[in-house]
Amino acid sequence: MAKAKTKEVSMEEALWKSADKLRGSVEPAEYKHVVLSLFFLKFAGDKFEEQRQKLIDGGMEKFVDNVAFYTKDNVFYLPAESRWSFIMENAKQDDIALKIDTALYTIEKTNPILKGALPDNYYSRLQIDTVKLASLLDEINKIDTTKDKENDIIGRVYEYFLSKFAIAEGKGKGEFYTPKSIVNLIAEMIEPYDGTLYDPCCGSGGMFVQSIKFVEAHHGNKKKVSIYGQEYTNTTYKLAKMNLAIRGISANLGEMAANTFSNDQHKDLKADYIMANPPFNQKEWRAADELLDDARWSGYDVPPTSNANYGWILNIASKLSQNGVAGFLLANGALSDDGTELKIRQRLIENDLVEAILILPRNLFYTTDISVTLWILNKNKKARTVEQNGVEKKYRDRQGQILFMDLRQMGSPYEKKYIELTQEDRDKVTETYHNWQTEGHEDKYEDIPEFCYSASFDEVKEKGFTLVPSRYIEFVNRDENIDFDTKMKTLQSELQDLLVQEEKSKADLLNVFKGLGYEIKL
Repeated sequence: MAKAKTKEVSMEEALWKSADKLRGSVEPAEYKHVVLSLFFLKFAGDKFEEQRQKLIDGGMEKFVDNVAFYTKDNVFYLPAESRWSFIMENAKQDDIALKIDTALYTIEKTNPILKGALPDNYYSRLQIDTVKLASLLDEINKIDTTKDKENDIIGRVYEYFLSKFAIAEGKGKGEFYTPKSIVNLIAEMIEPYDGTLYDPCCGSGGMFVQSIKFVEAHHGNKKKVSIYGQEYTNTTYKLAKMNLAIRGISANLGEMAANTFSNDQHKDLKADYIMANPPFNQKEWRAADELLDDARWSGYDVPPTSNANYGWILNIASKLSQNGVAGFLLANGALSDDGTELKIRQRLIENDLVEAILILPRNLFYTTDISVTLWILNKNKKARTVEQNGVEKKYRDRQGQILFMDLRQMGSPYEKKYIELTQEDRDKVTETYHNWQTEGHEDKYEDIPEFCYSASFDEVKEKGFTLVPSRYIEFVNRDENIDFDTKMKTLQSELQDLLVQEEKSKADLLNVFKGLGYEIKL
């Protein structure tokens, strides 16, 4: 009997329907975790069947149950009870939740790279109604996970659910999925071609996935990049391991999910590259008597308990290798905070760690509409020559200089109310930054009003060590050349025209109702 062809639906449509099946069964904040593991089973099942068919078509049928013939191509070998086809055959059985848990356990046991990545006895504990769970499986079954070879499926699902349930979980926790255009911008600026890459708050691993894509897109070797990360939330820690395993990316995310400040999983790490999007403005991130002598703030004041922003900055600075460079996001307030933060910021500038400050457009994130800042720290701003991806690059001496950039006039709208930086936008930014950095390109860089300015240490000191770009970048006063009398007359004329049109519309509407036999007043 021919297998019935399932209707193919878009990822977004299927996700929405999937979430709809869970209403009343689990909390909205749990939706993404329920769906993601099932997506993983579907993804792994599709890849397994695809690889299995290739072996059969290539006359290698005797190897279809040989694990090595799957792992060599970054495909997970799936025992019979963990295959998606088996799950769907039993979707309406009363013990389907147990079968899903067994499938996840079996896959993790068979594929060591997945150790600690998959949920343990999760679906049995949720006690979702069998009919609802079966319906959810039917929706996920309609998605072809093999169609888009470059799709970061875990990140995409995670992003979708954060956008839909931002109020329920994102804003309350300060948890922001980093848009790909911003991750790409950071990667394109700091160029993590080879060496150690670290993210102290890695979430679902999106920074790592996009960084490896950057390396591959520039014909680099991803095996030359060693990845280290840490994540506080256990379910998100598992998501990161799952996400990276799907992509065939090896990473050390520590022995467990843990708080980066109180239980640093990589105490002795010195990273060549750091990319991060820490939670913004975390309050009470440490107790008043905790972490007072932490080595990470050696030489600096202890970051205040009221806000973790400078705790993150100093954690990142302490992890940089002798030539290390970091790109990370922070709320704009960190540019000009007073008190202890000002003292720490002044010392960072005096130690010549701050290389560039970029103000980003508003509405980049699904879960907040605020404008945020991209910081670039560089441990070595001296003149030197390095080889990057087989190409020699000569850096000029930038000691005592900071590049300020304002990107708020950049970006293109998408999904109605969000903004993303296009490739053209990013090219302009990275070209400006690299021209400013590179020896022999000085004539290609120039300060541009409302876009960029290279400030000296003395200028920054004179302005009280603020890092707000608008204090340095020249802004054009467009009001100076306006004839206000003429402008007001024009506006009055336009307003009069609008009032006349409104009265005419009212009269037309009254005539329509009168023709229908109704007498009304507007």
